[in-house]
Amino acid sequence: MRFRRWIAAIVVAASAATAATWYLLQPTPVSVVTAKRGVAAEIVYASGSVEPKTWAKVAPVVRERIVERCDCEDSRVERGHVLARLDDSEVKAALGELEARRALAAQEFQRQTVLAEKNAASQQALDQARSELSQIEALIAAQKARLETYILRAPTPGVVLREDGEVGEVAELGTILFWIGEPRPLLVVAEVNEEDIPRVEVGQRTLLRADAFPGRNLEAVVDRITPKGDPVTKTYRVYFRLPDDTPLRIGMSTDVNIVTRVARNALLVPSAAVQGNDIVVVEGDRAYKREIRTGIRGVKGVEVLSGVGEQDRIVSPYPADLKDGTRVKTTETGT
Repeated sequence: MRFRRWIAAIVVAASAATAATWYLLQPTPVSVVTAKRGVAAEIVYASGSVEPKTWAKVAPVVRERIVERCDCEDSRVERGHVLARLDDSEVKAALGELEARRALAAQEFQRQTVLAEKNAASQQALDQARSELSQIEALIAAQKARLETYILRAPTPGVVLREDGEVGEVAELGTILFWIGEPRPLLVVAEVNEEDIPRVEVGQRTLLRADAFPGRNLEAVVDRITPKGDPVTKTYRVYFRLPDDTPLRIGMSTDVNIVTRVARNALLVPSAAVQGNDIVVVEGDRAYKREIRTGIRGVKGVEVLSGVGEQDRIVSPYPADLKDGTRVKTTETGT
């Protein structure tokens, strides 16, 4: 009985070993592609927004309630046009009080002048009256200048691109109430990382993507680069000139793709097939790692300068866990 059990155990173990050997000797399935000729483009990526080339923002410098606002959105205005008025009743009241004091001070100065001419008043009294009058007049001038800040005017001629705030609301300091500028030409303004900015130059072609126009090819040109970067965000501001017939509108957000270098008739392999500078090629029925020299690296393709030919079968995606020399079973796929 015990002998039969041993025989059965040996048979089971042998069967398991045979199955394991069969499984291990089975080739690993992989998908392969071949390198193709095409255009490789080196891209610098950023995100930006559409702005007019010429525009200004109007914001109050005092915190006060809006008592009047023009209904001039999308209308052209000239420089100095009144856009809104803030409640200036307290300032006017203070100005009225100063003007009343000036009248009294002027009378006193006149009286002291007459007395001085008759030698009935000292020069000191006359000088003091003159000083008090001058001080009040200076206060009045300052109050009138302050009163002007309660009027929001167009700083430049242009179209009122947008207006915010309603009559009765309190205008907070620094809150932009009016955007004034020219609808054309337009720019895209983007922040480019400092490690990418050395590759960006004026005149470079730029491809844009906007959610408002899915699938549509939009282009711009690098117009200028701000000389000083932001040390906090580590970015440089770049301006991109849009064509006059662009469908983009002011305030829209865009993905910016700056074409910094182009290689035509380049040998390309899928980006997914490359890990560092390594690829895996199939020779016969076995896979081998191979080092390549790369050029432009794009999102979808990598330019190969050496190390692989157009006839080589390349494993894609890159098989990180595949050992060198492993038997494989290939399936041809596109690039």
